[in-house]
Amino acid sequence: MRIHIQNSPGDALFAVSPQQWQEAASRAGESGHEVAFGASDADFATGVARADILIGATSTLAGRFPCHAPDLKMIFCMSAGVDRLRPFDALPAGAIVVNNSGVHGRKAGEYAAMALLMLNARLPAVLAAQRAQEWRPVYAPSLRGRRVTVIGTGDLGSAAGRAAAQFGAVVTGVRTRAVPHPDFHRVIAADALDSVLPESEFVVLACPLTEATRNLLDRRRLSLLPAGAAVVNIGRGALLDQEALCDLLDSGHVSGAVLDVFVPEPIPTGHRLWTTKNLVATPHVSVDDPLTYNPDSLDIFFRHLRAWRDGGEMPNLVDLGRGY
Repeated sequence: MRIHIQNSPGDALFAVSPQQWQEAASRAGESGHEVAFGASDADFATGVARADILIGATSTLAGRFPCHAPDLKMIFCMSAGVDRLRPFDALPAGAIVVNNSGVHGRKAGEYAAMALLMLNARLPAVLAAQRAQEWRPVYAPSLRGRRVTVIGTGDLGSAAGRAAAQFGAVVTGVRTRAVPHPDFHRVIAADALDSVLPESEFVVLACPLTEATRNLLDRRRLSLLPAGAAVVNIGRGALLDQEALCDLLDSGHVSGAVLDVFVPEPIPTGHRLWTTKNLVATPHVSVDDPLTYNPDSLDIFFRHLRAWRDGGEMPNLVDLGRGY
């Protein structure tokens, strides 16, 4: 196979190196592939024009289609979300898209645990009082028995569900259909979301961004949350109405938020997200482990390459009609 790996210019931390490729190929027992690495626009044009398989993060591949790629058969995304590849009809005809779902769970669970513990302890308010040099004790109950709703039950959401459950929270998962999932005490369908929000003390957004989920947590739905509820977003910024969330934080109806994703990114200087009270913003770092991200992603790629070649099951094959 002729494989082109497109890295992002200047991204030394997550660029796929020849050594990482060789080590992963050795683990998979693969050899004989013709592999090219590139980071520039010229590298992409030259590489994809003759490649059978293209590998790259969706942030790196975004906006590059349509392009001249007559032999391209597979796009392997070094990302779980593929929304940045829209419009999908611009992709080369016949090329399948596979993502790296499965590499993010461990970090996602740790981040969700951190965020839920911070929000439950009202740490954003405590830190604001510290900066103001004010002694304002805040007494918080245990997470045990608190109601957590996780929207999305994939790799990120299931990890968040497990993290919440380990502290004794009662965890509801929200997915397309109300099919039971082992990481949640109950599962409801997405069209029943309004029914569970009034009892949700914490909401974790962890679903893909599609046309169906864009602005899913809008002003109306955020207002359905009980007074003192808190919000975590590790999915995509466009899943929620940021302005509405900031308004509800300022009013105190929402007690706190931990957000890792935004619209736009980076957050512009002077934007209210920087100064809204009880909001913690992290710069899109919640689920990527720099030590394991590339090796784990390449292992997933080789497993899917083998399955594709042998006609086996490909669990990470993206349904472009659904957007994930």
